[in-house]
Amino acid sequence: MTDDPKPETPQTDSPADASPPGGGETDAHGGIDPKLLDLLVCPLTKKTLRHDVEANELVSEAAGLAYPIRGGVPILLPSEARSLRDDDGDAERAS
Repeated sequence: MTDDPKPETPQTDSPADASPPGGGETDAHGGIDPKLLDLLVCPLTKKTLRHDVEANELVSEAAGLAYPIRGGVPILLPSEARSLRDDDGDAERAS
């Protein structure tokens, strides 16, 4: 058995310097690439969505629904969305 030196591996950037998949900045948008946010629309109304960073949701004012964002992935399924309207059909008010 010989003591062959291991081949040197090239140095790579540290994880702190690595950009997220897709290459976009995500910090200011709660983990979502802003380019993706510009493309997404409500699956029911086809209207634009508002990103609620605090609630971690994409809000469709037209449909009265808030779609959750889980692990940086928008879940654009109406069955997973939270209704923004109370039982009378009025918009719920943020407290």
